[in-house]
Amino acid sequence: MWPPVHDLIDIMESFAHAIHQLQSGALQQPDFFAQLDRVLAGAPESAGLLLEMLSEAHARKPLPREVYTEVQQRIERLVAARRQQGGDDTFVQTRPGAHHGHTMRDPSLERSGGEGPFGAEPERMKGVGETLNGRFVLEECIGFGGMGTVYKALDLRKLEAADRKPYIAIKVLNVQFRGHPKSLIALQREARKAQALAHPNIVSVYDFDRDGPMVYLTMEYLQGKPLSQLLRAPGFAGMPYADTLRIVTGMANALAYAHGHGFVHCDFKPGNVFLTDAGNVKVIDFGIARVFQKAEEDVDVTVFDAGSLGALTPAYASPEMLENRDPDPRDDIFALACITYELLTGHHPFNRLSSVQARGAGMRPQRPSGLGRSQWQALKCGLALEREARTPTVARFLDGFGTGGMVSRHGLAAAAAIGVLGVGVLAAVAWHVLGRTPEAAPPLAASAPPAATATVAAPSAAAIDAALAGVPCSALVAAVRAHAVEVQGFLSKEGDRDGLKDRLAALPGVSTVSFERVREVDPGQCPVLSVFGPYWTAYRQNGGQAAGGVALRLAGTGAAAKGVLTGGESLVLDVKAPASASFLSIDVYSPDAGVAHLLPNALALDNRAAPHATRSIGGGGEWAIGKPFGAELAVLVATPAPLFDTLRPETEPRAGYLVEAAARLERIRARSGAGSVAVEFLPFTTKAR
Repeated sequence: MWPPVHDLIDIMESFAHAIHQLQSGALQQPDFFAQLDRVLAGAPESAGLLLEMLSEAHARKPLPREVYTEVQQRIERLVAARRQQGGDDTFVQTRPGAHHGHTMRDPSLERSGGEGPFGAEPERMKGVGETLNGRFVLEECIGFGGMGTVYKALDLRKLEAADRKPYIAIKVLNVQFRGHPKSLIALQREARKAQALAHPNIVSVYDFDRDGPMVYLTMEYLQGKPLSQLLRAPGFAGMPYADTLRIVTGMANALAYAHGHGFVHCDFKPGNVFLTDAGNVKVIDFGIARVFQKAEEDVDVTVFDAGSLGALTPAYASPEMLENRDPDPRDDIFALACITYELLTGHHPFNRLSSVQARGAGMRPQRPSGLGRSQWQALKCGLALEREARTPTVARFLDGFGTGGMVSRHGLAAAAAIGVLGVGVLAAVAWHVLGRTPEAAPPLAASAPPAATATVAAPSAAAIDAALAGVPCSALVAAVRAHAVEVQGFLSKEGDRDGLKDRLAALPGVSTVSFERVREVDPGQCPVLSVFGPYWTAYRQNGGQAAGGVALRLAGTGAAAKGVLTGGESLVLDVKAPASASFLSIDVYSPDAGVAHLLPNALALDNRAAPHATRSIGGGGEWAIGKPFGAELAVLVATPAPLFDTLRPETEPRAGYLVEAAARLERIRARSGAGSVAVEFLPFTTKAR
């Protein structure tokens, strides 16, 4: 008979933890064997599953030969003894047609005689260096947790096709999930549903398959580290609000998208958040998510309960999840708030006690030092230990936490997302400083107090600016005319445009809100907006654009005028300098998380521009559009001094450049003021011919 599911999971996790401690050196062999004996005494009927777990752990990271052999012998002696006593052990059949007593062992440790005490040749789990289904070569174990072991794998099919990214990640399910009677069918259904969650902040799930006893998911391969590694780093005591907000926004975007598609993650924790080397945030393990909205015609009802199979992490699970209540988006919001608190302070809001224990003890988290009142209120509502008192939606949590008090808008970091798409071939171009003063471009109207009426108060420009400052992945300003608000700037395609419009319309004195002059930006550009967006905003709020400020446009007519370029065409830009003498930098952000520097360049080291200077650059075919195609972003930055003292390489990784650029801009801002830096964005699209 199977033991109760929760007891089984406790047994498995206890055994897995003991093995991990032994492998890391935190547990000596005598203590390990003592723990093993306690586990076996507590659940002798689970001996077969424990032996499978041993094989999995050994495939992941080889145990000392004498330890592996001794554990095998102790488990097998227990199985033989129970059979002699007439025990009715039922062992899980993990392969169609396999004998119920098969287990998996390291072949190098097989004893002579061919058959083990289960009466059949044992199956063996594959490990590093071996190939699944003749296609996926397991190259490296890159992580493991409650549900399975994750490997970096080379996809031979992609390699044959000369794919630039031939690596994938493969998650091999642990025995307690693979063997549970309903987990395979249910996980396959959930994996299929997870494939529908196509979002920049969610890791892509490709497929579900098996190779003999090994059941696995194929997923997008990421380079970086889990958020848990950052939080557990020695000496970590929290990070600045701006950095926290960038990570929180990426996590929130993923959860909001999943909730909008009817999924609750159900095991949201730092270990399931990945920070890529390119500076992006990815949420993983949506394959175990539970569905909280079901269409009546959906006959593929979810039979896999992640919580009942041990996929919960108590420190981040809401009380309702621990009490086995139906899933709800507020369960994920509780976990998100816990992680947010940890990012700010370096410690868990309830000292890593479960939410049920914290509720029973009447614990109340303390306000993080320096956190603004409105932000703390939003965070505190997310941490509520009663579902009814908790923030109802991720959007509302982010709206509250991302608005107001702790830092200036110049320090605000917006969303985190995926890479950017860009130009193919970079060529040199000369910049000639012109002194003529062209006809000024239409200025952005400055916010001005509207005429008062007898019955309705005038809109507050400060309130409008504050509302816009808290919008993730944006660069926005507003012009106020009487009681009408016209918003201008840039907003992520996945931003809550309607929600923002409603919030502005709800402000006192606002009668109408227009977004006609707001341009959408691909979510992949969010890291770029987070660095340059505050300067774009400050320049306009300080009247720079009203004085005939900067401009950056695609030259030409037809498709180019609509922001679309075709492969092989030239990138030609019309550039206009600000009203004061400046140094111009022009960059285009590329699809592989790189950046191409158009100006200055090796043939145009002197990038000075006279006030209001204009120029069309690229007309000689200097830049040819090539693969990869998609959404791209050009950025013009005008500064009173050179942004960098030396010439940058023609192309370089985006993440490192953004860090350096942010530091340089901050020094310029401190010396000359935020309004001294002029920024303009130009989103455009490229496509194959």
